[in-house]
Amino acid sequence: MDLEVNLVTKATVLVVDDSPDNLTLLNELLKDVYKVKLANSGEKALKLAQSGKLPDLILLDIMMPVMDGYEVCRQLMDNPTTRHIPVIFLTAKVTVEDEKRGFDLGAVDYIAKPISPPIVMARVKNHMERKARADLPRAPRDH
Repeated sequence: MDLEVNLVTKATVLVVDDSPDNLTLLNELLKDVYKVKLANSGEKALKLAQSGKLPDLILLDIMMPVMDGYEVCRQLMDNPTTRHIPVIFLTAKVTVEDEKRGFDLGAVDYIAKPISPPIVMARVKNHMERKARADLPRAPRDH
């Protein structure tokens, strides 16, 4: 196994959705490639995102009771500890205004429900690889 694949294999995805069926579906889809953490509320998501090993990527539903995904994303981006974690909205809210609001809050991508498993896997992989490259220490440049 090459080093890049090995690094991606150990990455952690936090999946946030109030639907048990969606959590089960995404856990089954991702668990063979990534470590998966599940949260069924915005409050739980914020606690998981800020404790222990930080997730490498967050898949976040928008429509949830008490605290919606927009507010979760806003709080993640306002926190210096979590602002670097890429957030992908995974939602049935697919108007241009919904997407713009998500990107304005700091999301890196937007996936419409019902999900297409190959699309979810491709986008998660792409953003994981992008984050891994961004996390590499930079060599000093000669000017």
